[in-house]
Amino acid sequence: MKAIRTFTVRPVLAESLAPLNRLASNWRWSWSRATHALFASMDPDLWEGIGGNPSRMLGALGQTRLDELAHDEEFVARVAAEDERLNAYLGGDRWFQELEGAKPSGIAYFSPEFGVDGSLPQYSGGLGILAGDHLKSASDLGVPLTGVGLFYRAGYFRQSIGDDGWQHESYPLLDPYGLGLTLLRDHDGTPVEVTLDLPGDRQLHARVWVADIGRIPLLLLDSEVPANSEEMRRVTDRLYGGGGEHRLLQELLLGVGGVRAVRAFCAVTGRPTPEVYHTNEGHAGFQGLERMSELITHDHLSFDAALAQVRASTVFTTHTPVPAGIDRFPRGLIADFLAGRLFAGLDPERALALGLEDYAGGDSGVFNMAVLGLHLGQHANGVSLLHGEVSRGMFGALWPGVDTDEVPITSITNGVHAPTWVHGAIKALSERAFGDAHSTAHDWTDNNVVSDGELWGVRSQMKNELVAEARRRVGAAARSHGSGVAPAWIEDMLDPDVLTIGFARRVPTYKRLTLMLRDPERLTKLLTDPERPVQIVIGGKSHPADDSGKILIQQLVRFSRDPKVRGRIVFLPDYDITLAKSLYPGCDVWLNNPLRPLEACGTSGMKAALNGVLNLSIMDGWWDEWFDGQNGWAIPTADTAASDEERDDAEATALYDLIEHQLVPKFYDREGGIPLGWLRMVRHTMTGLGKKATSDRMVQEYVTRLYVPAAQHDAALRADGFAGAKELSAFVTRVKDSWQDVRVDSVDSSGIPAQAQAGDVLQVSAGVRLDGLSPDDVAVELVYGRTDEDDGLARDHAVYRLTPAGVPVDEVTQFTGILPLTVTGSFGYTVRVVPTHPQLVSPVELGLITYAS
Repeated sequence: MKAIRTFTVRPVLAESLAPLNRLASNWRWSWSRATHALFASMDPDLWEGIGGNPSRMLGALGQTRLDELAHDEEFVARVAAEDERLNAYLGGDRWFQELEGAKPSGIAYFSPEFGVDGSLPQYSGGLGILAGDHLKSASDLGVPLTGVGLFYRAGYFRQSIGDDGWQHESYPLLDPYGLGLTLLRDHDGTPVEVTLDLPGDRQLHARVWVADIGRIPLLLLDSEVPANSEEMRRVTDRLYGGGGEHRLLQELLLGVGGVRAVRAFCAVTGRPTPEVYHTNEGHAGFQGLERMSELITHDHLSFDAALAQVRASTVFTTHTPVPAGIDRFPRGLIADFLAGRLFAGLDPERALALGLEDYAGGDSGVFNMAVLGLHLGQHANGVSLLHGEVSRGMFGALWPGVDTDEVPITSITNGVHAPTWVHGAIKALSERAFGDAHSTAHDWTDNNVVSDGELWGVRSQMKNELVAEARRRVGAAARSHGSGVAPAWIEDMLDPDVLTIGFARRVPTYKRLTLMLRDPERLTKLLTDPERPVQIVIGGKSHPADDSGKILIQQLVRFSRDPKVRGRIVFLPDYDITLAKSLYPGCDVWLNNPLRPLEACGTSGMKAALNGVLNLSIMDGWWDEWFDGQNGWAIPTADTAASDEERDDAEATALYDLIEHQLVPKFYDREGGIPLGWLRMVRHTMTGLGKKATSDRMVQEYVTRLYVPAAQHDAALRADGFAGAKELSAFVTRVKDSWQDVRVDSVDSSGIPAQAQAGDVLQVSAGVRLDGLSPDDVAVELVYGRTDEDDGLARDHAVYRLTPAGVPVDEVTQFTGILPLTVTGSFGYTVRVVPTHPQLVSPVELGLITYAS
């Protein structure tokens, strides 16, 4: 018999335990060891059974036990101490408050998924985990950020593996009250509700749940409300659970509804209205159109002025290096929504054009959410240096005529939230050795501060915990499929003394889950070597609609069940944050072997590294910029292979060679039972990557490089009744109308002898026809540097701005400059003209550029 509805009944807390409600409803407990331990101590077995969530714990514990604890003086004192710590954390100044200069008073951060804790399954993989870590670090740093997402009633999915190795999905329904979420209510106590008017006289209503992530409110919109039709209630049923209009409705709710939810939240709480809007991937792109609609209807701006204002204040982060990873919708479907009542005052055709692929190589019948994001976000970035480069190539067609390296997409490399991902044993060792658990200044290379014995002991402890957790999970899965009794071999599965390689992530084909199976015989020999064996622990989920990914999981599971290797290679089902917290620290090596350059960043290896795990990876994502030869091993990339098969064979062979000839000898070379050479690499990794691979560093970069400039641009355009926005939009219109007739008529140079040498002076004069534009409207630039054999300027070329000289003659204005030569070798230069304006982030962002011919 199945209940038609489930909900949580909360007990009544004695006054001495009243702070437990607040401690349970602030998700800081998910990265505070003390708060986590407080709730676990109430009933350790129950805590594990309910998934380690404090709100669930209070609902499940029972009134009798709570009454007992209310009379436990030691426990009551712990509750009071934790409440004081939370109060101290939520108040006072932090890094952001001490940051000098003008800075935003509010930032809205939109993401389709947030990975905060395993008990809040609103994430599918790296994008969501990154978003959760972004919120946590923003909280720790005092950044005034508000998260905006959707509340999926069934989350992503729970994974199980059948007897045939095939992935199966289940979707347990979530009770937001039981998870510690709070319904946003107006001043009169009624739930706040946002409404979207849709084509066909339909309406989509949503209520707003608030999750307190430390100091950061996370707003989650939920369409499961009485006012909705059955169809509309299903909009937020599952994360990435549908396509077509279902997915579009989710993204409209996230973007349009998200802006309206932020407005309502600020009105209710008095929180400042955000000045900066950050969209984490293109799913929330409609937030920009909603804000344009506001500016047009409420502030009476033109379309162009509203676009300028929205662009100035928007940050767009792209996470995908492949077109297939971007949400794209039929042009006609989007046109229907734009023509309706949803976006009041917005010109439907011009709004539609902001997302169309009307560029070389695109499909003009498709509305592309990343294109929309880039058109609406003046500040754009990829998530690693390599991914920034890939993104500039991938989206370069939006800026025709602009060299790829100048496409206005920068990069901020992702990071991970150390308090969440660093194992408690490492934290405790750090506190003993350095005085605190998390610092980028810790030097783990000093053996006098942390001895080899101490470090190896902690690493061994974490491996033992992983082995125990793996046996528990595999045993539970086996019991659920068979007679209820786990096979005896599971008791000996994995060995904490064996070199352990971890691999876990989402399972699209480009991540190549089964590359390790390329040569089964060689892999078997590595796994079963009698003297120096290797073992591999694997986790991962394939999207429910991705049968190709499911086939890879099936192949891996079937291989792992072969009696010859069983127990040495293990697939752990239902990979999530909870499993990851055991898996990352418990491995010796973290493996990542995607197709380069299809891994935008790949932060799982960072989480492992902060726990003293070495990386073994293709040179992709973050590893491409931070691998230094001492923090792990780089798998050579077979870029010149003639086929996919040849490439996979070559890279798999390189993987086996590295394991056999480098990892295995170094791990098993012992002195007094300790692999000293291995530990030197571990120490170097923890010290070097501990300085860089954190989301604190990442968020600080977002603040200083993107949020502060965006807020400054927003303020400049908004001042004096949006005078700046109106002026900028008029400038853009004027320049675009005239640009086709702007040209460089002549370039004259002098001062350079036939054999130039460093120190000589190059004098350049360029005659430019401006077609009615003012010399102040343009920058005439001398672009110079080393050249290649085809006379192309190198990527590290420099730019020197020429100055206007005198009045125009026959409508030609002369621009001149004197350049001392400092570059030696093959040298070249050209002259170009670009628009210039104080509120342009990049001289080429308008896609207007004219070169001397």
